[in-house]
Amino acid sequence: MKVGYIQTNPIFGEKEQNFNEIEKLISNLKADLIVLPELFATGYTFISKEEAVSLAEDFEGKTSQFLRKIAKNTGAVIIGGFVEKEGNKIYNSAMIVSNKGVIGTYRKIHLYYKEKLWFSPGNKPLKVFKVNGVNIGIMICFDWIFPETARTLAILGADIIAHPANLVLPYCQKAMVTRCLENRVYAITANRIGEEKRGDNNFKFTGKSQITSYNGVILSTGPKDEIHVDFVDIDIEKAR
Repeated sequence: MKVGYIQTNPIFGEKEQNFNEIEKLISNLKADLIVLPELFATGYTFISKEEAVSLAEDFEGKTSQFLRKIAKNTGAVIIGGFVEKEGNKIYNSAMIVSNKGVIGTYRKIHLYYKEKLWFSPGNKPLKVFKVNGVNIGIMICFDWIFPETARTLAILGADIIAHPANLVLPYCQKAMVTRCLENRVYAITANRIGEEKRGDNNFKFTGKSQITSYNGVILSTGPKDEIHVDFVDIDIEKAR
């Protein structure tokens, strides 16, 4: 099974430009599973909730249309983060998409720092999606710091944990070795790079996207400050 990540440097608020950049990065690529970062189309650092709302969409919006397009072009199942709107609430979410459409969504449960000013905490249970015979769990960025997240996904039968992220702390990559080893799962952490200075906020993202094996071996590490795409072949049976 060929799996990988796309480490990006999105331009805040410019969805179409960010879509185009990703499309260039994966042209002529064929894979089984691709993970994109958290909020890959919008950027992360909102000035207000109103601004976040203005970039929100439902699971049939432009982001899902784009993900479905690249799923068709690559043959892959795609997972990526977006600002999800439902009623008068917005969520920091990720969707899992195939060329047939949206398979499902996950809403981030553990909100980090000022995210609590913009988003409602996830109100859906953790879930594992069975796609093409593979069990895929999803967690988003700061969810990693709570061991129960990965443990719950493993108990639900996950073979792989897809982990869209916008990491600013230096600890996650080492922790994912433990998460995979203790739960016997693969994990794909898709981080971003760059810096966003907006309003009173200044976030510098740490890159170093990572694919970690069920036995704690790091199979791929991205650079800390460059856009990067990488894929590896894994044997999913070893995580069962």
